[in-house]
Parts: sequence; C-alpha cells; structure tokens
Amino acid sequence: MRNFNGKVLCLDRSDINTDEIIPAKYLSGISKQALKPHLLEDIKLDGFTPRIDIEGKSVIITKANFGCGSSREHAAWVLEANNINLVIAEDFARIFRQNMFNCGMMAVELPAKTIDRIFRDFSGKETYLKTDLEKNVFIITSDEYHLEASFAISDFDRALVMTGGWVEYADSKY
Repeated sequence: MRNFNGKVLCLDRSDINTDEIIPAKYLSGISKQALKPHLLEDIKLDGFTPRIDIEGKSVIITKANFGCGSSREHAAWVLEANNINLVIAEDFARIFRQNMFNCGMMAVELPAKTIDRIFRDFSGKETYLKTDLEKNVFIITSDEYHLEASFAISDFDRALVMTGGWVEYADSKY
C-alpha cells in the first residue's frame, strides 16, 4: 500500500485538466519516470512555479473538476512518478478519479465548504496531512491550524488502494 501522508500542495483553481497535469507532447515517453519533470508545467496559476512548489509535496488539495479534459492514464502516472499519491478536491472527472484508484492511489472528494476552509486556513503555509484509512479521516496541520476532515471511499476503491491498484487486485482475486 502506498503512503497517503505528507506535505500539501494547494492549487487554488477549479477545472485543472489533464493537459495541464501532463502536457500531451510528453505522452509518447517510454516510462512513467520520463514524465516526472513535466508535472503541471503548463498550468497557469498566479504565484505557482512547478519545479519549486511541487518539490517535497505528496498531497494535492484543489477545487472542483480536477482531471477534466482528455482521458489519459498519464495524468495519474505523472503524479505517481512525483510521489503524489493523494489528490483531494470537491469533485473529479470520472475517468481521472478511477485511473487514480486503478493505480493504487486516491482521489478523494470533500465538500466545497471543507475545501474552502482548507484554503482559508492552510494555503500558503507549510501544511502536513495524515491519512487515517481505518477511521476515514484526514488530519491536516500547520503551525497555526488543525483540521480533521472525514471522507468516504467505496469498499472496492479501498480494496484497490490496499492491494496497490487494479493489476495487484486482479492478481489476488483471479
């Protein structure tokens, strides 16, 4: 099972599409690791410098409709290559969300009110998130703030996460 704890990268925007997550010009690469330096390189977000701001982060928290646009596994793969195994948003494009779980990673939805509070209290601060999968709770902390946010994932998605993804799940069942 992957690690779902770590430093948080807050991306304060809705509708971040798969072309912004990983530009299409890199999709012919022969390995997931070849995608790594190109994560979010084309995103337009005030004050965001991908090579600097992504370093050391393992969780992304963002707004609504993350992963919209073209359906491509590469969007999940480039996150995986950068050790980002958890994305939290108000909602996700359906295919992106399932690609994350199929890779043994998590794309978890929280209510807009909770996401707004996270951005209000934690954005721009060094923030750490701990995932308690047994209790379905995220524990988010900075020097000033502490928030516990409950989440839900289906039993099937939990099984994918616990086994490491779809291939490992299928190997264990069939």
